Amino acid sequence: MLTRQLISGVTIDWARISQGSYLRSISAISGVDEIQFTHNVTFFVGENGSGKSTLLEAMAIACGFNPEGGTRNYSFSTYDSHSELCHAIRLKRGVRSAKWGYFLRAESFYNVATMEEEYSRGPGGRPQHFHEKSHGESFLALVQSSFRPGGLYMLDEPEAALSPQRQLTLLVEIDRCAREGAQFFIVTHSPILLGLPGAEILSFDNGALHAVEYEETDSYQVTEMFINNRELLLRRLLEY
Repeated sequence: MLTRQLISGVTIDWARISQGSYLRSISAISGVDEIQFTHNVTFFVGENGSGKSTLLEAMAIACGFNPEGGTRNYSFSTYDSHSELCHAIRLKRGVRSAKWGYFLRAESFYNVATMEEEYSRGPGGRPQHFHEKSHGESFLALVQSSFRPGGLYMLDEPEAALSPQRQLTLLVEIDRCAREGAQFFIVTHSPILLGLPGAEILSFDNGALHAVEYEETDSYQVTEMFINNRELLLRRLLEY
């Protein structure tokens, strides 16, 4: 993959975060002043509530994306829930700039798909019909129509809409664009997506943000344990 990142890092000015903010209790990022990114694909992993989506959202807003998702041209809001972290983050830009990008989050995909349909009916648009497809089909259709080489893409749990087979399709799309200069930041629990060769994996678990290998992620270890010891594990969990 190319080594020249669109975003090479972020800095956090904690003086801009209120003393009573819950952000200060997120151990993975509390007190972290700078984070470096060295790959064209960076995965954020960790337990629920560990801060990975909070950081991704703040980075997306700092990049100019709509908090609920979409491109930089989107401007809509159904519920204002983003944290103040976006005001404290500064992006370290690389030598290239992204001329296109997308922020895609599973929890607000319905709203983004609705806006995509509305915008596509405008002058010069190509009408889209995402709501006529299943959730997974529309999600993948949006990805395949929006991902371009050289773009900047931030994805929050994209596997939520996709079957294992479609996750493999998404993995191929990510790899194709990353090889052609796109950069991705992805929050995921998917052991399939995390298997992408050449990606960087940052874990938010165990009190500090740190790089891990694929086999060290909980997503891999729990999945491997279940597949290899399913009957024994279920007997213990369900007390058979």
